[in-house]
Amino acid sequence: MRKRLYRSRRDVMIAGVCGGIAEYFDVDPTIVRLIAVVLILGWGSGLLAYLIAVLIIPKNPYQ
Repeated sequence: MRKRLYRSRRDVMIAGVCGGIAEYFDVDPTIVRLIAVVLILGWGSGLLAYLIAVLIIPKNPYQ
């Protein structure tokens, strides 16, 4: 089975993007969320990237 990137339906804080990325790379979602917060607060480009990811990455149909 091919691995696909989806927004998580189980591990959701805002839209499931960080949870989905964590599932895809098999890492702890807290680490992905901390990286996202640093990007959003540090440089501001993380917010734009997160919003684009919400629009582009589909929700997981299997959960």
